[in-house]
Amino acid sequence: MSLFAAIRRAATTTTLFPLLSKPYSNIPLDTVYGGPKPQNPSQRITLSHLRQKHKRGEPITVVTGYDYPSAVHIDGAGIDVCLVGDSAAMVVHGHDTTLPVTVDEMLVHCRAVARGMRRALLVGDLPFGSYESGSGQAVDTAVRFLKEGGMDAIKLEGGSPSRITAAKAIVEAGIAVMGHVGLTPQAISVLGGFRPQGKNVASAVKVVETALALQDAGCFSVVLECVPPSVAAAATSALKIPTIGIGAGPFCSGQVLVYHDLLGMMQHPHHAKVTPKFCKQYSQVGEVINKALSEYKEEVTNGSFPGPSHSPYNISPTDFTNFLNELQRMGLETAASAAAEAAEKIEKAGTTNRSDD
Repeated sequence: MSLFAAIRRAATTTTLFPLLSKPYSNIPLDTVYGGPKPQNPSQRITLSHLRQKHKRGEPITVVTGYDYPSAVHIDGAGIDVCLVGDSAAMVVHGHDTTLPVTVDEMLVHCRAVARGMRRALLVGDLPFGSYESGSGQAVDTAVRFLKEGGMDAIKLEGGSPSRITAAKAIVEAGIAVMGHVGLTPQAISVLGGFRPQGKNVASAVKVVETALALQDAGCFSVVLECVPPSVAAAATSALKIPTIGIGAGPFCSGQVLVYHDLLGMMQHPHHAKVTPKFCKQYSQVGEVINKALSEYKEEVTNGSFPGPSHSPYNISPTDFTNFLNELQRMGLETAASAAAEAAEKIEKAGTTNRSDD
């Protein structure tokens, strides 16, 4: 039988097309172009999921985190988006502004967060100096954030024509972009410091116009920082994409706060200086940390730590005797005496603890 005859014969059955097409993919045939499927809470958040939440009017939750432990906590809480922000320059590295942090430093933070994240959408913040020179530089930096940093999307600040062009170029390169208007910390040189925006007619209109321009450039969302609630409400109403507020009132599509800030983690005067007054502290983790460190210092100082329960590794009596003999053979009688005395103290302390139990 010829090959063509065999194919014609097989075509009379219902098995031809599955046999020919299934090997090309391990994905069931009806899921390749079958449209969006219901979101499973255990699956990664996608842009489609955020659009669905926005369409339903459900607030989007965003937290800025910088490392593996914070990522694990953020993900465990079911937060929608984790932003790896250039505010790491201030919160983690101790700078007074966000300007000093570099691409390489940001990528270290991105990779650490990506290793701890299983569900939330990951957005990496392009740092100052990494996209201002032109669209080529912007795309190259954004590509690094996805390939080397493990991010799902990037964020860039500002709404000048060059920033809009950069955002559009990144989107056209196939990378999702979150915009950022209002107070843009990377622009403190021209803003004259960390100053709220939208407090007069011209500034308020600029916030809305810039947000619209970023939407037109293809951004999937826009952060509104430090603007009056009414201005944020106007921008949110004018846009078809979600707005994420930070110090912008309750009328945005979602909210973002920094992990360290919302936990009340940092008590150092430097962090008090850079913690924004719009931030609500949901805990006082910093006080817990300080108390724990003080107790640790006290116990090390008075010799109560580590006790028997935190000294779990033992050497058998036979090996210990041979060990003492070897020390003496090496001429280390003092070391042998110290080892014997330590073993006696540990045994005595353990016996005391067992009797107390």
